[in-house]
Amino acid sequence: MTVDVTTTSQGSSAGSSDERAPKTLLDADFLRELEAMRRLVRPNARSAQAGTHLGRKRGGHAEFSEHRGYVAGDDPRRVDWAAFARTGAPVMKVFRAEEDVAVRLVVDASASSSFGSPSKLSVAKRIAGGIAYLALAESERAVVTYGRERLVPVSSPVRGRAGLVKVLAALDTIVPSGGTCLAQVIDDAVTRFRRPGSLVVLSDFFDAGPWGPSIVRAAAAGHDVSLVQVLAAEDVAPRWDGDVTLVDSETDEAVELTFDEAVREAYERRLLALFRKLSEVATRARGAYARVIGDTSLAATIRELLTRKVETWDPSSS
Repeated sequence: MTVDVTTTSQGSSAGSSDERAPKTLLDADFLRELEAMRRLVRPNARSAQAGTHLGRKRGGHAEFSEHRGYVAGDDPRRVDWAAFARTGAPVMKVFRAEEDVAVRLVVDASASSSFGSPSKLSVAKRIAGGIAYLALAESERAVVTYGRERLVPVSSPVRGRAGLVKVLAALDTIVPSGGTCLAQVIDDAVTRFRRPGSLVVLSDFFDAGPWGPSIVRAAAAGHDVSLVQVLAAEDVAPRWDGDVTLVDSETDEAVELTFDEAVREAYERRLLALFRKLSEVATRARGAYARVIGDTSLAATIRELLTRKVETWDPSSS
């Protein structure tokens, strides 16, 4: 399936023209790579609610719990055909050994996410769309939210392949604007989503606030945390040289400096320190951390999340 969407920019000073052009979040090549990864889907978060995803325990027998209505994309092998013959309505068997995993996507939509070509926001949307595709293909639930100073829900929970269009449409509505407070956004997510699930945060993490403890608290609340750091090529290798004026796209504060070799080295040290912090926080949260630069290797980034990898902070990895 190929889904075409159009994203629009709100005129952030750091933005790039690609936000105004038609985009394909899930093109045919990307979908083929996602389909090849479906066998890696392993939900780790515990949930008290029965659902359609089989537990990963070996041996034993699952205990029947209840029926639920069939949703487009459900595995037809799980249909209770006897009940269908009696009622004429397809229903699915639900067992107590199963887990109902909700995937909550939190996309950083601050003004700085419009930076880069392609913009960091457009890359984050593609990764979020790919993660949602895998979750919905397994009949799990997916919810789209975005973060600035607070968490903003933009979709109701959907399940099954039929919900993919709604998820992509929700992602399409997200535009870059304003500042960010990741700590508050993550705390809001824990408050809003009290039932443990999969919490995926997509951001550049260029936020000086104390977001680390919030991520650890989310894990302590039972959420399976995945951190996706989305960077532009210019974030990793700035092209500035000589006397420059840098304007913060979120606060409009301007800083004048001479970007010489000493400043470049100081910048690289700060960036590597951020990589190390994300690795340490992901390890403490027993979660995953993947880093993507530009729009290359999106499928590889998702694969790292599925295999619970924590990205190294070593310079050779960036």
